[in-house]
Amino acid sequence: MADAKITTEIQELVETELRKGASNSRIANLLDLPYKEAVEIIDAIKEKIRPEIGEDIAFTFRGEHMEGTIEKLLTNSAIVRIDWENSPKHLYDLMEEKTVVNFKDIDAFLKKFDMSAHLPDEDTKE
Repeated sequence: MADAKITTEIQELVETELRKGASNSRIANLLDLPYKEAVEIIDAIKEKIRPEIGEDIAFTFRGEHMEGTIEKLLTNSAIVRIDWENSPKHLYDLMEEKTVVNFKDIDAFLKKFDMSAHLPDEDTKE
C-alpha cells in the first residue's frame, strides 16, 4: 500500500532524515502527511534499505573509511566483522575484529567480485 506512494524524492528525503536520526513525527512533518500514513511509508523504506547478513559495507568510524561484513542484524544496527585489508590498521586497538555499526552510519553497500561465478563449469572444460 505505502509502496505506491513512494516517489524518488520521498525515498531520498526519508533516507536522509533516517540517517540523521530524525524521529517519525519530524519526517511526517517534512512529508506534510498524517503521522500514521507517514509511518507506513517510513517502515516500507526502512525495510527496503535494511541490510542483510553477509553483505559487505563501507562505514565511517572517527572520520576514517572502514569496510566489513555484516555478521548479525540487530534492530537498527549490525555486528560487523572488520575487513582490515581495507580499513586503517591504527584503529585495530580500538575495534579488534568486530564492531557495532548503526544502519544510519553505513556509507555504501559493496559489491565483491565473485571469481567462481566467472569460471567455466567442470563439465564444460575440455
